[in-house]
Amino acid sequence: MIRGIDHIELIVRDFDEYIEFLQSIGFKMLTRTSHHGESAELQAEGENQPIFEIHEATGEEVIGVNHIAFRVDNVKDAHEVLKKTPIKFRKPNYVEATGRTTINLRDPDGWRMQLVDAKREKPA
Repeated sequence: MIRGIDHIELIVRDFDEYIEFLQSIGFKMLTRTSHHGESAELQAEGENQPIFEIHEATGEEVIGVNHIAFRVDNVKDAHEVLKKTPIKFRKPNYVEATGRTTINLRDPDGWRMQLVDAKREKPA
């Protein structure tokens, strides 16, 4: 079911400063949207590099890793597999800002994980 790490979402203190930092060490900007207020996806050079999704801390969010997203061929198929397990998860959710469908779940220690379609659609 899992094809690899799709992205790692980081909550940061200063959005623009963090973007500038990643770009200065060689990450390239893939997208910048209004998802979660403001969001950016950056990726290091090379094949199959995970994407870092960056958001600025707002409200009660804590700076650090928000979640790790794993790429699956099809979220709807992954949903059918999860229904046969004791894992608690949320139903598939289409995110217009990113053009992707996700399933959120927690690991046994409470860390947030996400399954996401491998195919990236153009954001709405």
